[in-house]
Amino acid sequence: PEVGRCLMKNISVFIAGAVVLALSLRKRNKNRKSSEKMTVEPAVEPAVGAAPGSWKEFQQKMKEAEMSAAAIKAFEENYKALVSGQKTTMPESEISPVESLDRLDDVKEPGDVSELLRQTAVLKLNGGLGTSMGLEKAKSLLVVKDDKTFLDLIAQQVKYMRKEYKSETQFILMNSFSTSDDTRSFLKRKHSDLLEEKNIELVQNKSPKVDAETLKPASFPENPDLEWCPPGHGDIYASLIGSGMLDRLIADGIKYLFVSNSDNLGATLDLKLLNYFAESKLGFLMEVADRTEADKKGGHLCYNANKRLCLRESAQCEPEDEVRFQNVQKHKYFNTNNLWIELSQLKQATKGGSMPLPLIKNSKTVDPRDKKSAKVFQLETAMGAAIESFEKAGAIAVPRTRFAPVKTCNDLVCLRSDAYKVTDDFRMQAAVAHPPLIKLDDSHYKLVDQLEELMPTIPSLKYCESLNVQGKVKFDPFVIIKGKQVIKNAGSETKTLSSGTYSDSTKVL
Repeated sequence: PEVGRCLMKNISVFIAGAVVLALSLRKRNKNRKSSEKMTVEPAVEPAVGAAPGSWKEFQQKMKEAEMSAAAIKAFEENYKALVSGQKTTMPESEISPVESLDRLDDVKEPGDVSELLRQTAVLKLNGGLGTSMGLEKAKSLLVVKDDKTFLDLIAQQVKYMRKEYKSETQFILMNSFSTSDDTRSFLKRKHSDLLEEKNIELVQNKSPKVDAETLKPASFPENPDLEWCPPGHGDIYASLIGSGMLDRLIADGIKYLFVSNSDNLGATLDLKLLNYFAESKLGFLMEVADRTEADKKGGHLCYNANKRLCLRESAQCEPEDEVRFQNVQKHKYFNTNNLWIELSQLKQATKGGSMPLPLIKNSKTVDPRDKKSAKVFQLETAMGAAIESFEKAGAIAVPRTRFAPVKTCNDLVCLRSDAYKVTDDFRMQAAVAHPPLIKLDDSHYKLVDQLEELMPTIPSLKYCESLNVQGKVKFDPFVIIKGKQVIKNAGSETKTLSSGTYSDSTKVL
């Protein structure tokens, strides 16, 4: 701050001196008409750390890419937060825990919901590529169960609900610039009827990467596409506004929007939740689940200093607060990223042209595959953080059955196994009381193609409590795992686990 004040003082002195010099020169100029006026541009205070004119360079770059005014406004807010040195952490001393919430299990069954369904749209976030799992297409195109992809099951969920309740609930996929073409191509082959719907696609904006040294737009002439990045799912609000879809939905009589991730097949349009949300008159409702030790490194729900509900992510935790951040008895709930939004209140919350959201600054390299390439910042936001921007916001505790995402190959193995089943309404549901905990060796199973080479047939995990695979192990068909099982291969060569039952033991190959 002291450096910033000193800098601003020097700039002010410089501008004042420039004005005096200009006035003196004009007075001496006898050839000028006495009525001629000198225009002095108002001084623009540069943000701390920002190179002069940096924002205009970003603005010009985004305009040339034909980004909407809402997208540019949202990025401007993030950039201002970056260069101002604005605090991006939430100390434990400034928050308080959420002690209790209404629970979905206690919510009454609704009556006739046909009118509510006509006023509801379902939006699936479909912008992720699954690069951490070695995928180069939309993660939703990954086969997850019975030769069905995530997108197959989502489409079937929507069609089932429409048929079951005789209501044309609107369906929207929020694609990114990386997933749009693949997704549209898949829908054309498998679900062409959905592709013809007027609001089927909302394309996420893209954000310029920021050069970490100069705070100017990152440049990478070898591949200009790498100068851009996804802005995080918090971009949903700018995308809805900038595309005109928010106004179109409201004009169509849509009041309620249910949003969830495409890789979370437990997140369906639940009628009890829909009715609860409509009766609550809230503008924003977040589904949360009870935190366990397995969730302690993820974000949690809390109250901020103004006693508004808010989210604290791991990136917002002070290092000295890490133990308290991970205390699942104190901070009891985590965000499932299943959200319910009332559209007229969303329009009110974004009347300034953007949704105020805390900045998430990710340090990367401009070429993610080349760690020696220039360092950049990727500026992102999380859509759940909007909970503190609505005048009327709430949260409800839901069962873990509504949270079954696939983030790693460990998750994928679990869902592909007999520990999970597809219900009649095409939801992914645990077939056992407690799904197994899977830990595969990242050196050999981190990527989907590695997994499918070593585990062409998924073992039976219905009676498994945990499976820990160490080393490179290829699974034969008809392997059954029970209880707590460890499989070890200490050598560098691939070893095969033969067909059979393995129970509560350590098998060394």
